[in-house]
Amino acid sequence: MADVSARFPWPGKYKCAISLTFDDGLPSQLRVAVPLLRRYGVRATFYLCPSGSNWAGKLRPWRKVAEEGHEIGNHSLSHFCSCNFPFSGRCLEELTLEEIEEDILEAQRRLESLIPGREIRTYAYPCYQSYVGRGASRKSYVPVVARYFLAARGVGEKPWPNDPLRCDLHYLWSWPAERMSAAEMIGLVEQTLMKGGWAIFTFHGIGEGHLPVSESDLEALLEYLSWREEVWVAPVAEVASYVAKRRAHRQARS
Repeated sequence: MADVSARFPWPGKYKCAISLTFDDGLPSQLRVAVPLLRRYGVRATFYLCPSGSNWAGKLRPWRKVAEEGHEIGNHSLSHFCSCNFPFSGRCLEELTLEEIEEDILEAQRRLESLIPGREIRTYAYPCYQSYVGRGASRKSYVPVVARYFLAARGVGEKPWPNDPLRCDLHYLWSWPAERMSAAEMIGLVEQTLMKGGWAIFTFHGIGEGHLPVSESDLEALLEYLSWREEVWVAPVAEVASYVAKRRAHRQARS
């Protein structure tokens, strides 16, 4: 991606944007990530699946997270992934567009009831996969997501951040951060700064469990971001809203 900083003005003093996202509502995120984010004054996006018989009770702690200024996003109800994963029950190859839409909208209803007065504005594709069906009947469900959300997060290629002028807001690229060192993550932020782009990191477990990154590496990244004044660190919905408005303004003038 060519340097877009001269063509795309980020707000104020900022020269690029970074969004930190956390998937699946894991206990280590509440116990470790949220206090670290609070310590360094960083707001992030947490993508939750409101499933199970006690979904409201399990997700109640996230209401306080939202009140602290973090974004709560939709990660679907059932977390459907490819049949190739050994943990998959009903899976994407066996679903229709109507079924995936129903699943997403039920998750939306539950999340918005959990956090009253807050609209859930962005979506994260479970396992980064955005299709249903097989072969000739395989279809993207990105258009379904685009009907209901401002933006949605998928997966991309390192070291390329999202180009704010050209990226698909409904399949944004992100970098899975599991087992990344702080040096690697900081290096990617520096490359994003040079390109004037928008980078999104995806985290799961913190120091334990599923697809982990170490607590010390996450903290080192947050400390670096807290003093890097040219870097705008904000939730996905906030950056996407700004990008959409700038694009609309640019189009109106052309």
